[in-house]
Amino acid sequence: MPASLLLAAISGAVAVSAHGFVTEIVIDGESHVGYNPTIAPWQAVQDSIGWQNWATDTGFVNGFQVQDPDIICHLNSTNAPITARIAAGSDISLRWSAWADSHHGPIIDYIANCNGDCTSVDKTTLEFVKIAESGQFELGAGGGTPGYWAADTLFETNLTWVVTIPESLAPGNYVLRHEIIALHGAYEEGSTQFYPQCINLEITGSGTDSPKGVVGTELYKSDDPGVLYNIYNDETKPTYTIPGPPLWTP
Repeated sequence: MPASLLLAAISGAVAVSAHGFVTEIVIDGESHVGYNPTIAPWQAVQDSIGWQNWATDTGFVNGFQVQDPDIICHLNSTNAPITARIAAGSDISLRWSAWADSHHGPIIDYIANCNGDCTSVDKTTLEFVKIAESGQFELGAGGGTPGYWAADTLFETNLTWVVTIPESLAPGNYVLRHEIIALHGAYEEGSTQFYPQCINLEITGSGTDSPKGVVGTELYKSDDPGVLYNIYNDETKPTYTIPGPPLWTP
């Protein structure tokens, strides 16, 4: 079978696999319910610190929508009605409802200062700072193998990802943007899948850092090296370039 047909078959097969959303957020031992988009048509407003969105099929934002406001916090997203408090320097655990084992790719985390109330902030004004990123751990071995990626590690941790809020971050109200990028179709421009999840946080502490970020619609371009990328033929490449602005190191 020609390589192009093989890749198309792989992409079609994984399209029906289960996607997911952040179903639970744990802060200092306290569990918070994530926003469930699958019940949005019946219960659009939910008592969650997760931003509301209309990915009712737990789908994605595609690679041609990276300059669209949907890329910020997912499809037709609106502000979460409540906020959770967390101390700077603490960990936040994010558990996904499901994930497809064929959806290989990086996991990236951003923070944006609301400069006021996150329950009413205009999402298009939020400036995101990358605070964590994890990409490819092992290159593929050839023959169409995709290697080993950050998203693959979710299956070893009960679908849970842990993020540390930088200790030096100035206190205030912030939106945490947690995202998995699925690259199984990324060999064609526009076919990369983005799964952003946003969460309202009130960060406490004595930090003083207020790093400048990037508005969500300027984080990526559809032809960025880490967005347009063939995971099935990367065994000759030295490294994978995680997309987005540089990682902020406090």
